[in-house]
Amino acid sequence: MINERIKLRVTETGQTIEAVVMAKRAHAITVVIGEGVHNVKCELTPTRNALAYAGRVMGREVVYERSRQQIEADIEKLNPNVRKPRRY
Repeated sequence: MINERIKLRVTETGQTIEAVVMAKRAHAITVVIGEGVHNVKCELTPTRNALAYAGRVMGREVVYERSRQQIEADIEKLNPNVRKPRRY
């Protein structure tokens, strides 16, 4: 299994950090920041204008700067059978 890594931006400092994606859905992205015992889970949700995903980690806001449409396209590209109807 290949772990997908994404870059998040800390809004206070402008610093970028890497996070491992646990679950990617259009309405939320669950990521893990850090490794080993010092890891922290975070859920990123779309912003009001749907141009980015934002969440809080230990009191700091982090932003993933991809739109909801881009995430939906990524999900569709990785697994094209998700949205197709089943045949009985």
